[in-house]
Amino acid sequence: MDNVNVFSVFEVTRHLRQVIESSLEPLYVAGEVSSFTHHSSGHMYFNLKDENATLRCTFFKNSNYRLDFKPVEGMQVVCFGKITVFEKGGTYNLNVQSMSQAGLGAMQKKFEELKRKLNQEGLFDAVHKQPIPKYPNKIGIVTSPTGAALQDIQNIIVRRYPAELQVYPALVQGADAAAQIVKGIQYFNQMQEVDIIIVTRGGGSQEDLFCFNDEALARAIFASRIPVISAVGHEIDFTLADFVADLRAPTPSAAAELAVPDKKDLLSLLASLARRLDLAKQKEISSYKQSLAEMQLSLSRYHPEKLWQGYQQRFDMASMGLFNAANVIQQKRQRMELIGQKSLSRLQGLFQLSLNQAKSDMKQTERDLHDGLNDRIEAYNTKLEHSSALLQQLSPRKIQSKGWIMAFKAGKVLSSVTQLKPQDSISLSFVDGIAVSKVESIEELT
Repeated sequence: MDNVNVFSVFEVTRHLRQVIESSLEPLYVAGEVSSFTHHSSGHMYFNLKDENATLRCTFFKNSNYRLDFKPVEGMQVVCFGKITVFEKGGTYNLNVQSMSQAGLGAMQKKFEELKRKLNQEGLFDAVHKQPIPKYPNKIGIVTSPTGAALQDIQNIIVRRYPAELQVYPALVQGADAAAQIVKGIQYFNQMQEVDIIIVTRGGGSQEDLFCFNDEALARAIFASRIPVISAVGHEIDFTLADFVADLRAPTPSAAAELAVPDKKDLLSLLASLARRLDLAKQKEISSYKQSLAEMQLSLSRYHPEKLWQGYQQRFDMASMGLFNAANVIQQKRQRMELIGQKSLSRLQGLFQLSLNQAKSDMKQTERDLHDGLNDRIEAYNTKLEHSSALLQQLSPRKIQSKGWIMAFKAGKVLSSVTQLKPQDSISLSFVDGIAVSKVESIEELT
């Protein structure tokens, strides 16, 4: 090793800089603009790329102020400048001195053509968008298992809502990425275990995100029977996956917030519902109490004991009337006897026969009245016993003891199924209590 020259990293990098910068004169480079940034300082930073390579470029303010157009992603341009090497970073880039526009880049042109085709087929139409479930149990995520996007989604969902996460690992950049993402979507649709699919990756350059402009991927998202949320790149990035998805989120973090509710909001909602339920319960109980009181009042009016008391009063009044009539007759008899006695001395002989006949008639009348009074009293007793027995048979308690049930709705007695409709609440009065029931279905008898 003593005879071997060993160089430091700095020495190698400085040598490369000397070789490259001394051997390469300023040159023209054609390519497609990507990852363009116009810094607040006025400097422009971007990449020039073609199908095989990418070249980092710097376009300083003192040179780019002469531009008569604004560079945009996908624009095909020709840049004139000099290759420089940064020793500390070990990188090289093109220090642009001038730029001219050469038209839209091939990738951007392909994107626009495919976007126009899919739009004409209706893949972007709102009518095809599936609603996102409000309270998902399981969420499928198609993304890189090592990316920051997955970590952001997991952190937010775990904090907001207890949903189960299932991750399908897939490349999210490069030639094979689109096919793997398609397989992830198809896998979740085949298993039918998740409620939502999130297709996502973090930010990157236009070429990094281009796999999400794949036609097969767009059609797989459109064909998914499970709602798909697309969250690709940053808010300013739009891909075909975003246009086809049922919901587009500007970032992975936003996708997590759109996919699940916040448990704090749910707890507040549950508390509000509990209060409303308690109020409804109290109102229902008050209504049932009022209905019960009305039923008790209604039943008390027709209670056998009350009816018996009414008939007893009527009987007593009738008996009193008959008794008064008998007193009147007795008084008249006494008056007639007194008249007979006064007249007897004067009309002893003349009216003796008539008086005897009158006495006989009076006795017969008395017997008739007495017999009539007994017959009427017996008839009233018989009628009263019959009415009492009938009332006993017609008593609601008597009828209910045989298995009959009285049905009430809002305190009113029900007599026909036409007074009901499904989901009505009704009260069922049994002999030993009241039950509340809900009408499931109604079938009329023909």
